[in-house]
Amino acid sequence: MTYSPQRVAGTLLLVGLAQFILLLQVSEDLYPNYSTSQNYISDLGATCKFPSGTCTVVQPSAFIFNSSLIVLGILVVISAYFLQKAFGQKLFSILVLLAGFGATGVGLFPETTGIIHIAFAFVTFIFMGLAAIMSYRISQSPLNYVSIILGTLSLVDLILFVTGNNLGLGVGGMERMIMYPVLVWGLAFAGFLINGFPEPKSSP
Repeated sequence: MTYSPQRVAGTLLLVGLAQFILLLQVSEDLYPNYSTSQNYISDLGATCKFPSGTCTVVQPSAFIFNSSLIVLGILVVISAYFLQKAFGQKLFSILVLLAGFGATGVGLFPETTGIIHIAFAFVTFIFMGLAAIMSYRISQSPLNYVSIILGTLSLVDLILFVTGNNLGLGVGGMERMIMYPVLVWGLAFAGFLINGFPEPKSSP
């Protein structure tokens, strides 16, 4: 059976996002005393204290978290190729490609790498939010409007996070307010792609 490029892209996104969400929970559960409010998300891969630079790697949480991010990033990068093939929206495809590249980098370069890790994290957050917004050119109503809202929410939360306004949620809670909107968008968009664009049934 041959699948269209858009359905391949949707399947890749769905698998990548689903495994990351599930393994993120597993990583948190296996990390002793992990706080979704006070710990950064990336602490699951390696917990470093600044400015001292002392780092702690908790296994198997670190391996599970970093591996799931690498898998997510690779699948998102591949999906960008199929999205371009399906829709020819170069800007959108590039945004998805960069988001996947960033996620792979976060997994390959944990907090122990310092500024490199931070740079990849920001690449992921920024371009995933922008990709959600730009997907309005492909998706249909009401998903296109929801995508704009979710992408914008993620970017606004990123600005708040960078400026130190965590809204009482802690650094980890605020990071999740950046991440969760685009994860929700990604799952919805993947479902939209997999469902395809069915032809209207002709009247009998």
